[in-house]
Amino acid sequence: MWRYAVGAGAALLLAFGGFLLFQQGPARGPLAAALQPAPATAGTTTPLPDVAPAADAKTREQKRFDRYDKDRNDAVSRDEYFAARHKAFAKLDTNGDGKLSFEEWAAKSIGKFTGADADKSGTLTRTEFATTAPTRKVPGSRCACGKPAPTPSPAAKEGEEEN
Repeated sequence: MWRYAVGAGAALLLAFGGFLLFQQGPARGPLAAALQPAPATAGTTTPLPDVAPAADAKTREQKRFDRYDKDRNDAVSRDEYFAARHKAFAKLDTNGDGKLSFEEWAAKSIGKFTGADADKSGTLTRTEFATTAPTRKVPGSRCACGKPAPTPSPAAKEGEEEN
């Protein structure tokens, strides 16, 4: 009950304070002088520029084009366009035969499965399967406060890249 009485008293004090401020009319103190715009004197103001300053002239698409155009001839060839895909394919093609088998493509997932199958039965129980769950990043883990960001564990890195 006392909370209601304190709340009502605070509300009455706020209302009375507002009434007093309203009765004084326009503010005439040092705070009011600071809030009022300074009078413009002739010749002291600098005119605004006709054109707003531009940021970087390159657009996002131009930057992306420049990343692909390795020889800087203002044309992206087929080889330049697929260079990143060739690197990714070569990384997966472990035996170098130019063909990607299922085992090569799913090597990370196969390794994850065999690592989680503790009893080597070829199946995962509920507890074994729970070890394959990807670890979620904590929101706000990146900060600019000077502390180094926590390094994810190897299991967390595997969980982020699902095949």
